[in-house]
Amino acid sequence: MSKFNTPVLKLVTLLLTFLSLAACNGGSTDSTTLSDTTTTDDTTTEASTDLIVEVDPFNFESDALISSISTQTCTLSNGDEASCYKIDIAGAPSNYEIGVFCPKNITSTADEAGIWFDGGGEVYDITGDFILNLPTLYNDSHWQLYDEGTGLVNITDTQESCDGAARPNVEEQYQNHCVECSIDYVDGGISESFLIPITPVATAQNNSIGNTNVGVALNGVVLAAPAPVDAILGAYTIAAFDDCAGHINLVAGYHYHGEAGCSQTQIQSDGHAAMMGYALDGFGIFGMLNEDNTEPTDLDECRGHSDDTRGYHYHAADVAENMFIGCFKGAIAR
Repeated sequence: MSKFNTPVLKLVTLLLTFLSLAACNGGSTDSTTLSDTTTTDDTTTEASTDLIVEVDPFNFESDALISSISTQTCTLSNGDEASCYKIDIAGAPSNYEIGVFCPKNITSTADEAGIWFDGGGEVYDITGDFILNLPTLYNDSHWQLYDEGTGLVNITDTQESCDGAARPNVEEQYQNHCVECSIDYVDGGISESFLIPITPVATAQNNSIGNTNVGVALNGVVLAAPAPVDAILGAYTIAAFDDCAGHINLVAGYHYHGEAGCSQTQIQSDGHAAMMGYALDGFGIFGMLNEDNTEPTDLDECRGHSDDTRGYHYHAADVAENMFIGCFKGAIAR
């Protein structure tokens, strides 16, 4: 017969249950909420369930960085002082070799060249047929990116011609060219430093992206602002992207203008779209489509929404749209 009577056993059981619940409900240090939760005794006031998950340095590919991620104090665009991660990227993808860009001649196939997108909703393989069809595509007979006698495509195949064509005011001699630059021209990649708030701070008003970089991919490549396609097309050039939606210039090095799947390195275990980077406001950016090839239907104008695992986060737009996200939900470091 037990030395403990029934009332004592019940009391012990209740005490153990209370301690277990208290341990399970201890707050995580890795995330906060958009609005504070206030407790009085055992009553919890209604609060937002939208979690803000901190930036995780371990999400970056090891070869994507040129130095260890460090922490420093920063000032955000809303005037707040915050702790930011200083992230120094290599400027070249850690998980694949940069692909081909321009086709060599008017018989080239899709496997022999990259892609082009102008924000109009289409992604074009830069085949020989694409080069031939440019006057029709853009309804302008001045397009002539190849030599009629040889069928060879006009390509910026030197550092000088790359510099002359990959700029806002394209030199006349490099107009009607397919523009490509070698990663060798920038010594294998241009490293760049980013300050990103460790804990994202949602702002009352969404913030325009403008001409600023959008963020950084987990494989060490800059997520750039939309490509200036009007200026490119106005000079009768095609600034070819590789199949990963990246290309090179002498100022920015290799960078992305769209999300084509190559930077999705963090697969999610619940069927959610894979993670591909962080926006400058610290919110994660994931692929457009979930594992079942569906796009979330509740995205806001910044292309973000929340769930109980990732908190507020973005889903990148289709690569054809020449953008990643619609705006910044949070404050960025100045």
